[in-house]
Amino acid sequence: MDPTQDPKYVKLRKFNLAMGVLHLVQFIVMLALITGNTFDVYGSFLKIDQSTSPPTLIRATDNVVFSLPLGLMVSLFLLASAIAHFSVASRWGYPWYVKNLEKGINYARWFEYGVSSSIMIVVIAMLCGIFELSSLILIFALNAIMNMMGLMMEVHNQTTPKTDWTAFIIGCFAGIIPWIVIGIYFFAAIISNGDTVPLFVYAIYFILAAFFNVFALNMVWQYRRKGKWADYLYGEKVYIILSLTAKTALAWLVFGGTNWPS
Repeated sequence: MDPTQDPKYVKLRKFNLAMGVLHLVQFIVMLALITGNTFDVYGSFLKIDQSTSPPTLIRATDNVVFSLPLGLMVSLFLLASAIAHFSVASRWGYPWYVKNLEKGINYARWFEYGVSSSIMIVVIAMLCGIFELSSLILIFALNAIMNMMGLMMEVHNQTTPKTDWTAFIIGCFAGIIPWIVIGIYFFAAIISNGDTVPLFVYAIYFILAAFFNVFALNMVWQYRRKGKWADYLYGEKVYIILSLTAKTALAWLVFGGTNWPS
C-alpha cells in the first residue's frame, strides 16, 4: 500500500492544511492592523577620538544601523509557518513529508522553526531591551542552531542502536543561552523600573519561555516512546499544536501590548 494513502497520513495532511490556513489568516490580519511601531537597532563601532591626546585613542560609539517594524516581524513568523504547512501538504511536498515521517524525521519542521522561532526570540529580546545588532544576530543564530540540533537528533538516531542524546544536549545548551541573556535584561529592567515594566512583557517572557521548554519535552517523550508518544505521529501533532499556540500567543500579546489604542 502506498503510505501516502494511509488514512493516518491523509488526516495529518488535512491537519497541516488547516494549520496553514490559521497561520495565513493571522498573517493577513496582522498586516492589516500593523501600526508604525518600530525598534531602532544599534551598532557599537570603534572610532578614533580626535579630541584626545594622543588623537589615536579608540573608543566605541553607538549608532542607529536601521529600524525594525515590530508588526512586520510578527507577521513574518506567522507567514513562515503558513508556508511550511502548505508545503508539506502540497502535491510535491506531501510524498516527501510522508517518506521522512516513516523514518521518524521531519526536515520541514526544523527548517521552519530555525527561521520562525528565531524571529520570535529576536522580537522577545527587543521587547526586553536588547537592541544591539551583534547581540540580536547571535541570539538569532544560537536559536537557529538549537533547531538544527533538533534535526540532527532525528537524523543521527536513524543509525544508532539506542537513542543518542548528544545533539539534544548541544541543542539545549545553544537554546538556553539566549534566554539567560534575555532574562538578565528582563530582570534588570524590573529592578530599575519596577512597576513601569508593561504587564504584557511579563506575559511574553514567562509564557514563551515555558513554550520553548515544552518543545524540548515533546522530543524527550518521543524518544522515550512512552504512552501516546510511542507513535511518532502523535509527537508530530503535538509539535504542530505547540507551534500554532506559541506563535499565536506571541503575535497577539505583542499586538495587544504595543498597538492597541489606549
